[in-house]
Formats: sequence, C-alpha cells, structure tokens
Amino acid sequence: MPVLWGVSFDATAMSGVVVEFLKTAKSFTDRGYRVHLDLGYDIKADKDRFFTDYRHERVPDWVTLDRVDGIAAIAGYHREFVAATLESVRRDEVPDTERVTAELAAAIVRTWEDRGVDLVVVENGTLPENVAYTKALYRAIATYGARHDLGRYVLWRDHDLMWQSEPAKYGSFPYPATPPMVNSPHIHYFALHEEARRRTLEWMPHLRNLDVLPNTFTPPSRPGRPDFRQRYGIAPDTRLLARCTRIIPQKRIDRDLHLLAHLPGTCLFVAGDTEEDPAETARLRALARELQVDVVFGGVLEPCESTGDGFSVRDLLAHADVVSFLTSYDYESFGNPVGEAIAAGVPYIASRYALYDTVYGGYEAPVLDIREHDLPTAGFARQVHELMTDAERRAHVVAHNRQLGTHTREAATELVETLFPPAMGPAVRASVVLPVFDEAANIESVLRSLCDQEDADPATYEIVLVDNNSTDATVELARRFAETSPVEIHVISEREQGVACARRAGMEFAVRRSRNRQDPGDRFYLLSADADCRVDRRWLVELLAVMDEEKAAIGVCDYYYDAEHFVGRPRLWDAIQRTLRCRAVTFALFGGFPDGKGFAVEREAYEDVGGIEIFYQLKDGRFVNHLSDDWDFGIRVAGSGHAISYAPRSRVEINPRRVDHAIDEVIAGRAYGTDGIIVMRDIRPEAPPSTADLTAAEALQAWEFSIKDFTPKNAVLPVLLTPSFLDEDAVVEFFGEDLAARLGARIAEIKAEMSVVDFLPIHSYKTPSYRLYLEFRDEIFARLRATVGEDIGFPPPLPECFADVPEHRFAEFVKYYCEDRESGEAHNYFGNGGVF
Repeated sequence: MPVLWGVSFDATAMSGVVVEFLKTAKSFTDRGYRVHLDLGYDIKADKDRFFTDYRHERVPDWVTLDRVDGIAAIAGYHREFVAATLESVRRDEVPDTERVTAELAAAIVRTWEDRGVDLVVVENGTLPENVAYTKALYRAIATYGARHDLGRYVLWRDHDLMWQSEPAKYGSFPYPATPPMVNSPHIHYFALHEEARRRTLEWMPHLRNLDVLPNTFTPPSRPGRPDFRQRYGIAPDTRLLARCTRIIPQKRIDRDLHLLAHLPGTCLFVAGDTEEDPAETARLRALARELQVDVVFGGVLEPCESTGDGFSVRDLLAHADVVSFLTSYDYESFGNPVGEAIAAGVPYIASRYALYDTVYGGYEAPVLDIREHDLPTAGFARQVHELMTDAERRAHVVAHNRQLGTHTREAATELVETLFPPAMGPAVRASVVLPVFDEAANIESVLRSLCDQEDADPATYEIVLVDNNSTDATVELARRFAETSPVEIHVISEREQGVACARRAGMEFAVRRSRNRQDPGDRFYLLSADADCRVDRRWLVELLAVMDEEKAAIGVCDYYYDAEHFVGRPRLWDAIQRTLRCRAVTFALFGGFPDGKGFAVEREAYEDVGGIEIFYQLKDGRFVNHLSDDWDFGIRVAGSGHAISYAPRSRVEINPRRVDHAIDEVIAGRAYGTDGIIVMRDIRPEAPPSTADLTAAEALQAWEFSIKDFTPKNAVLPVLLTPSFLDEDAVVEFFGEDLAARLGARIAEIKAEMSVVDFLPIHSYKTPSYRLYLEFRDEIFARLRATVGEDIGFPPPLPECFADVPEHRFAEFVKYYCEDRESGEAHNYFGNGGVF
C-alpha cells in the first residue's frame, strides 16, 4: 500500500493548514494510500511543543500521527536553537545551520525509508519559522527522490508567506535569510490564489512549477448531530452565530461580541482552543459579561472530515444561522471558515481583510469595511439580522455562493489529480485519450463505443477524457457513465482552449502514469479518439494487433463515412469515396499519417520526439492553436526514422455533420480556413442536415479540392520524408521505375536548394510537397488511375497565374508560387489543410 507523508509547519493539531492537508490527503486515501502526518511540534518554536508526545489530538481515524525518528537526539537542535535562528531571520542575517541541517536531512530520509513513503505533502514549508528544517527538507527531498526515481512526488503548498502574516517577524524584502525556493525535479509548488502566486514570483522570479491551488470545501458527507444544541445548552429558538477560529488577539473575536450586542436572541459559539492564549480567552469572557451577550466557548471541535464520535465543525455548521469571520485586516491568507460555510450551505459575514476580494470576490455576504469601522455598525448588524431571518434572502445567497464554490472545488480537484494522477492498473497497456468540448448530446454513445470493444479485456486499457472548458453537461454525464463502466475512465481538464492542447494534456497524463506500471518492459500505447466520431467494435484490438506485429511507432486507422447517410446524394458520395479509395492505396504503401479521429502511438516513440507539440498562428489578430497537431506529430515521428503502420480493419466512422451543415465551405476548399491559417469552425447543428445533392459543377469543384489536398500529403510527402520508400518494390511498382528515380533525384535537388536537412518544423514540408506535386502531377495521376481506377481522372487545372509561364521556366515559377507566404495562394489552392 503506498504511503503519503504530510508535514505541517504550523505545530497546531487543528488549524486551517491541517484541515487543508486532510482534504488533500483524503483524495489519496481513496486511491489506497496510507496517510502519516507530522504536525510539526518539533519544527516551530513559538508553540512550545518541542518533543512533546501526541496525546488528545483530534484527527480522522485514517490518519496516523507521526514524526521524524531520532530528531530529539540531534545535538543542539531544540526550541531555543530554532528561536535564535528566527531572530537572525528577523534581522536579515543568515544563521549558520549546516551541521543541524545535515543531520535533520539524514533523519528525514531514514524515516521515509522506514515508512516506505511514496508521496510527500508539505504545508507552509517556505515561511522561515525554522530555517534548518526547511533546508533539510529540500535536501531530503532531493536525496530520497533521486534514490527511488520518484519524479515529481512532492506537493509543496504555502498558506502564509513573509509579506502576509506578521511581516515584521521575517525580515525585509527580498528576505536574504529565508531559504530560497528550489527548482527541483521532485517538487510542484502551490499558492493559494493568484495574488500569492504573483508575489511569490516577484520574490523568486526563477521559480517554475508554481500553480494556484485554492483551499477547497466539500459539502458535509453526513448531517449534523441533532443533539448539538442540547449538549452546549443552546435553546432551540436561539439564533446561532458560529465562529471557528484560534482564540488569539489577531482573530478579533471582540468584533463578534460587539455585533451580538445589536442582535438580541442570538448566541455566539466560538470553536477554538481556549488554552492557546489564556489571557485572550479571559479578556473575551470579561467583555462578554460587560456587553451582556450570550457566548459559548466550545473548545476544539473535530474537523468536518472526521468520522469519530465527537462533536465536529460539521455539527456546528448544521445548527448555525450565520458563520462569522470578522478578522484582522492583514493577518489572513485565505479565510477557511468562509469556505467551510459556503460548502455547508450556511450564509457568512466577514471583515474586508486584505485578501478578501482576491479570494472571495463575487460571493454574496455582508462585509464590514474595517478600514472605516473597527467595530460592527448598526447598519451592518441590520444586514446580518436580515440574513438570519429572511428565508428568501438566505436561500438566494446560499445558492449563489454554493455554485461559485463548486466550480472552485472541481477545478482544484482536477489540478491535483492531473499533477499527481492515480496509479495505473497493472494490466493496462493502452490509454485512449478523448478530448471533449460541449459533447453532452454524444458523450454517452461515444464512451459506450469505446468500452464495448470486441475481444478487448476491459482491464487492459483505460479512457482519459479531457474536458476542454465544456459549458454543458458533458463532464457530469461522463462521470456518471464512469461509475458503472467496465473500463476505467479518468476525467481531467485542460483550460487552454483547443483540441491540440486537450489531446496533449491527456497523453501526458497517461505517459506519466504508465511509467510506474508493474511490467514496464511491455510496449505501451497512447490512442487518440474523437468525441464526434464512432469507433467500430474491433477498432482497438485490430489497431494494437498491427502495431504489435509490425513493431510500429504509430498505427493509423481506416476512416470511413456510412454510405447509407449519402443515399440520394450520389455526386457528393462519388467525390468522397474516390478520395477514400486513393487513400486506401497510399496508406497501404506508406502507412499514412495519424488523424485525431483514431490513431495509436507507442509511448517510447512519443517521448522520443517530445510528444505532441502545440503551434500557434495569428487569426484576426489573436494567437490560436494550429489545428493539424495530429499530422504534424506524425510527420515528426516519420521524420525521426520511426515506422508508421496502417491497420485497415481498425475502423472509425467519420461524423458527417461538416458535409451536412457546411458543404459550401467543404467544396470550396475552405473547411479548414484560408491563407495558411488552419482552423475549423465548430459545427453544432440545430437544423436538420441538408439532403440536397451537389450540382455537377459543385461535384467537380469538391473533387478537385479533395484530390489537390490529398495528393501532396499522401502520395508525395511520405517519399519526401523517407526517400528510402522509393527503393521498395511496392512503391516502385506504384510509381514506375522511371518516375520513382526522377522523384528521388528531384527530392535531393530540392532539399539541397532549400538547405533543409529535415522536414520536422511545422509546415516546412508543405512547400516541397506542393512543388513536387505541381511538377509531377500528370505522371502521379496516371499512376493513380492505373492503381485506383480510371474515374480518378486527370489533375485539376493549374492556377491561372501559370498561364503565361514558359514551359522551360515552369519549375522555377512553381517555386515562387509555393514559397509565396504572404498571399497564402498556394495554401488556398490545395484546400488549406483538409477537405473531406
């Protein structure tokens, strides 16, 4: 069973930092991890708990409280040493901790070895409360990670940093005595919000792998106990104001007491440790007597996540009318009680502390502007009273806040699962990546077709669904389908819009997890599927069988349209099927190129070429993803010497909605944009599809654009990338000996002329492919007619610009035409990247 080790630098049994750790750790227990938590008693000096035993700390029963072995035996390491180093930090002096740091690091590594640690979560490790321990932790992470080849196995989250809480305590910017954050191959850093990330990068501009992971709040898993009020002597008809907090001056609980003076019939329940600062507790009790208000100091409650028998925060929230957070201006980094209230469906009130609008902007609540009013005003109290007593207002606020909170929680969960993905099943040898955007109408049938694969053991493959900012019910329907699916389905998200980004995110997710399979010697495959297409029932088994047999780096499927869909449109169907017949011939010869609708790549080949690369182009003054990531990826694989195989019995049915609803763009060669900008309009048909056939002129136009798009990419490009194809008997038979020899010679000339040593960069292949097509078009078409059928016909007419070009200068002007990047004419002539 894998082990998660958590360490909190807070040195408190139950604080916001520990609560957030528990929420994160719970997602890993659901994957089978055992959780060990070091509360940091031996780290932080000012809590006076150094080397004290754990006794009555309340944590869920799935957490084992633990600590580093032998730490008390390190000479010179004690509370006074840590306090002295913190004083040096305050004076901006770097303390000498080397010996202690080295011994601490060794002790941490020994402890992790003993426990069999696989994953580490560090909470608040950057704040220089203990310089020696922070340095030791970095050293231990590097040693242990390298020893076990763990990759990025540390989640390091900072809740407070030097400029936030008690800034005078930690020296001055740029904090020379604070250990700098390390760019480690083993650590992924997290800030609580964008402002914290901005400030962190202002301090550490070199830092990589820093994401925003907000605190998250999950609705209670079970109802609160009905005897809560009875236990604490609160009458059933008394309104209840809840405050979950440390009882220290910075939390300004006195504001709640002054608010109570305006709210007769209301009780304040303070859930916090009355012994942390006894003087503050006594001061608040005295103030409550002076103001004659009803207060219950209920002590520390168990966290919402607790499964124990004691009273928990969940019980308090179930009985509360309003949750309060009237804290200091410059002390808080997030404000967990507000989030807990939102998740529990309880309205909240807050002071406008420094980061309130950064964290909770857009939520609805009475907010006290403490820069103008230190204590609650009568007007503020009236807003609170309305929130307690007006049922309609309460319902509106709760619904609004819960909707915003749910989005934040889901985004945070997806981020953690993407960066620290669940383990892959030991039998899994293939991951099917499915990018989706607003596919609620199709998603269940698409997933069903991927799961109902004939002769494929469901334990041997998985589906990685990548949501690309869907606005409909796609994700909800996918998660519901996954609950009963025989095939494991992972739902992740990619925020950058574009199918290329989503496909890459899914493949990278699968690659990271596949490295830890029990039998890494087997070939592992990454497959791409399309959410608006349907795979045949033997798609998977036929594709992998060919790749296994031929040891191919890429496997290409057969893509087809259902002929029944084109009954009554014979001219359109004729143009389509002629193109598909040509493709069957060239794919059989050269293996073809991958199409996102369905292809497979072997993982090592994927990593060898650097994975899917995202290119950008300008469209209407904005950078957008280049659409042909699948083709460009195949070109890079083929250009790197890897083999591509064609699996004709692995079939994918193409969704006809583009030819049904955008036929004007298709037959004009504009289905994928113009002028070399390859984009595709999103077709979401609402009207019935067109059933009208093409006219004879339209059919000719459609065929000419289709064959012009097809031939350079499928008959010329393969031999351009791999000239050795021209030595193969089947290829020589297709072209004829004379044409094959002249093509090979001309390819060598063009390469030398262009000073191109490879054709890997995006679209550098287009110019030479177009040139070779135009120069050899008559002979290539003669071979297509002989091989595919006489109905293939002759090459479409040349662009009009060649009408006055002398024959002996034709090749020269072909070069000028194809090299004209400004006008984009060549791209438009060749259909700009795709037709059918």
